[in-house]
Formats: sequence, structure tokens, C-alpha cells
Amino acid sequence: MVTAASLKAHTSKDLAQMAKKNGVPGWHSMRKEQLVKALLKLARRKEREKNSKKPTRTLSKSKAKSKPSDSVVARRIRQDREKKENQKNLSYVTSAMQNNTPPENDRLVMIVRDPFWVQAYWEITKISVQRAKIALTNFWHTAKPVLRLLEITSDGNTNSVEQVVQEVEIHSGVSNWYLQLPAQGKVYRMAIGYSVPGYKFHLICKSNQINSPSATADLDDHWTDITNEAEKFYTLSGGHDPTAVSGELQAVFEEKSRQPMHAPAFERYGSGQGCHQRALSFQVDAHMVVYGETDPNASVTVGGEPVRLQSDGSFVLKMDLPDRRQVLPVVASSRDGTQQRTTVLAVERNTKVMEPVVNDLD
Repeated sequence: MVTAASLKAHTSKDLAQMAKKNGVPGWHSMRKEQLVKALLKLARRKEREKNSKKPTRTLSKSKAKSKPSDSVVARRIRQDREKKENQKNLSYVTSAMQNNTPPENDRLVMIVRDPFWVQAYWEITKISVQRAKIALTNFWHTAKPVLRLLEITSDGNTNSVEQVVQEVEIHSGVSNWYLQLPAQGKVYRMAIGYSVPGYKFHLICKSNQINSPSATADLDDHWTDITNEAEKFYTLSGGHDPTAVSGELQAVFEEKSRQPMHAPAFERYGSGQGCHQRALSFQVDAHMVVYGETDPNASVTVGGEPVRLQSDGSFVLKMDLPDRRQVLPVVASSRDGTQQRTTVLAVERNTKVMEPVVNDLD
């Protein structure tokens, strides 16, 4: 830094050369004191000009604060996109994740509740959602998961025509929906998939077809209430209709009501003229499902065998259930190995085959 003392330490000749070099006017006629004052004034002016070109501290602080705000906005946008993406995932069902193993096949069944309402129940696999995403490509961000109600009519020949009469947007986290029928005495079925407005519909699967009844029936929201009159709702939903596709309907009713859906009496016993009947085949087996939840970064073993964890830390393992007593330790270990939790399952199966009973149809 240039000061008066540092300048006075120089000779008059040196000061004159410095003034000449820096363009001080009239330097050649100045004395030493005048040269010191002129050079000191020049140094101060240059220092002010240098400081005026530097950014202020207030500006730099504002720039520093802008970075965190930008990251907060980006994080909110990312979370909003993830939420919308999860709402499209029809394979995510909370109740199924807690109580059942993931579905192996896609299925949609249509259940008649009364002449005005029907209930849709579905199970969708993860691979089907991935296929829809690939098929729709750039249209996936605008696609919406929907249920379509189709009215089946005849064109006068043997062919039938399906016409969309209602479309309802659905979301993930549920496995059933209620729809109000637009008219009674019609034949309907449902379709589930992804719809792009004004573009296309990506079908995942269709349901059984039903004939909307004219008699009234009680409306309820739970499978437990359907179980009380499972045969009744099964029949109303087309379970005994030979022209309807009822394989998935029968499987779902039997799983949820935990009872077999029998054919009507005239189908079971025929005309009564058959005298020779073959032996009734009957096989019963059982499996065991072990499920739970832990930290997503932990490791789990069942009976010493490692189990694969889902991204949320949940796990499901379907195991054979032999006819004996077995003890299974279920162990969860932290990632660093410092913590361990153990739950011991003691399971016993006793199977007894009873003597067959043959009744005389007469």
C-alpha cells in the first residue's frame, strides 16, 4: 500500500520517474513534496476505482442463499412426480401387501350387488404395469388408470359387440370399486387398463360378463358380508352361466369366502339315470406363508435361508408345510452387524384322512 512515508523514502529523481511513468501532469517542474502529494493522490484514486469494481458482500450472500432454495424446489417437484407415478401403479395394493402374497396373474371379476350396483375386484401384477409403461412410451405421463364398463350387444349374427358406456378413473392402493349400472336387464362386463385422453386405451384384462338382475339384493361393502351368501352373489355374477367366462370369478369367490362354489344341483347329479359313477378324486394339501417387515437395509433369514426384501423392507415367503412339527427361527440383522432380532415360529401339522362316504342318490 502506497503511503506518504514510503514515498518520502525515495529520492526526488525516483519520484520524478514514477510520476512520469504514471502520467502525472507537470511532474518535471515539481519539487519532492509536490511529487509525494501527486503520487499519493493518484494511488488513492486507483484504490477507489479498484474497490468499485468488486461485487458487494450482500450480493454474494444472496447468491449463496439461492442455491438451497433451488434444491428445495427441485426436491418438491421430484416428490410430486413420484407421488403421481405411485398413484398409477395398479399393482400396489395395501391390503394385499399385508395379508397375501403378490398375485401371479392379472384378473378382474365383476360381482353383482343389486340391480343398480356392481362391484369390481382386481389383482394386477407388476410386470403388466411395466408393459403398459413401455407400450405407451411418451404418453405414459398423461395416462390414467381406469375401469371401463362395457355393454355387450348382438349385431344380429353370432358375433357380439362391446360398447363403452362408462369410464371411471381409479388409483393405486385399492383392489375394488363400485359402479352404478346405467340400465337394468342388460349384459355387461368390465375392462381395466390405462387410458390416454384422445389417443388410445391399453388393456390389461377383462372381467366375466353378467346379466343385470331385476330382483333386489342387499348392498354391502365387504367380502365378509358376501361370504354369508356367497352362492347367491356368485350366481348373480354369472358364475353358473355356461356362456360367461367364470374361471377367475370362481377362483376369487373361493379364495375370499373360503368355501367352494358348487355347481347347481341339476349339474351335480345330472338326470339321475347314471348308475355307474367313477370314484371321487380328492386331494388336500397346505402351505405356510411367512411374512414380515424390517429395515430395508437389513438382512433376514428364515430357518437359516436368506430371504429377499422388498424396497420398503417387507418380505413374503411361501413354504411347504410338512405333516410334522417344525421350529423356524426368523432372524433380522442390521447392515453393520451390530444388531440382531430373532422370532421363533413353532408350527405343527396333523393330517388325518377320513373314510369315504357314499350316499344313494335315490
